[in-house]
Amino acid sequence: MLEHGGKLRRAAEHFDIPLQDWLDLSTGIAPYGFDLPAIPSEAWLRLPETEDELETAAQGYFGAASLLPVAGSQAAIQMLPRLRRPLQVGIVSPCYAEHAEAWRREGHRLSEFSEFSEGSVPRALDGLDVLVVVNPNNPTGRLLPPEQLLAWHGRLAERGGWLIVDEAFMDPTPFHSLAPHSHLPGLIVLRSFGKFFGMAGARLGFVLAEQSLLSVLSDALGPWPIAGPSRFIGTVLLADRDGQRRQRERLLCDSARLAQLLSEHGLPPAGGCGLFHWVVTEEATMLREFLACQGILVRRFLYPPSVRFGLPADEAGWARLTRALSSYQALSA
Repeated sequence: MLEHGGKLRRAAEHFDIPLQDWLDLSTGIAPYGFDLPAIPSEAWLRLPETEDELETAAQGYFGAASLLPVAGSQAAIQMLPRLRRPLQVGIVSPCYAEHAEAWRREGHRLSEFSEFSEGSVPRALDGLDVLVVVNPNNPTGRLLPPEQLLAWHGRLAERGGWLIVDEAFMDPTPFHSLAPHSHLPGLIVLRSFGKFFGMAGARLGFVLAEQSLLSVLSDALGPWPIAGPSRFIGTVLLADRDGQRRQRERLLCDSARLAQLLSEHGLPPAGGCGLFHWVVTEEATMLREFLACQGILVRRFLYPPSVRFGLPADEAGWARLTRALSSYQALSA
């Protein structure tokens, strides 16, 4: 099983610290969300109505011509490889490991291209049938410009290929999104709902693509992939422009604050976005263990050795992280 952030119960047991005493910074999920409306009883009592306003609200939010709600973008990540015969897939890495695992599981041939190797993707494009890019990348935060991605898409689409762009962390910087271009044949954009809106438990995501591909994907996923309460909440929040503006401003402000805090304590981020920052350090394992012993959970990566920090939810969390980083800095001095 692949490693993910948010394994709080496992950490609590391993470090013998009660669950309620942890500060969980291990995910890229917004630690605060929106004011939620009451869910009508019909959302629980009836099968989900796909004729509701969820798709319309999502199209308006993303600026996409056509889209398909799915049970989190993870559902699409696992299903898309099943829609193609075994072929050559390229993945820009390091990135969210479920992408490579999903294509490998279905018998496709994989090539991974380091995002730190300039020009490796353009040189390989003519030999690929599918290219997967996470933008902004997880965990590095690297953000590729739309023009570059559209140029890659054009070369793939000429041969019936796909460019899959996972934009799970794009919401704080929507002007970089390829959503307005997602009607183009061979371009597939994946969007998350839970991360920006702080509702990962709703298990809601979207695939933005041309309608013919969405119809095939919908048939493969079957009826009612989204629970009624999630459809209701998604419809409301995707239409809440004022709430989105406030959330975006707060996340970007807190992201800048986190970058400054880490830098002041000798851990300058090598990358990041509105929802997390990424620190490359040979002491990644030691740093992760030190923080965990104080009840602060962060996400460690082995290649390259690095740590990803999510955002604290409140001033108490900021103060606690500051104290822990100060203690670590003093220990390392």
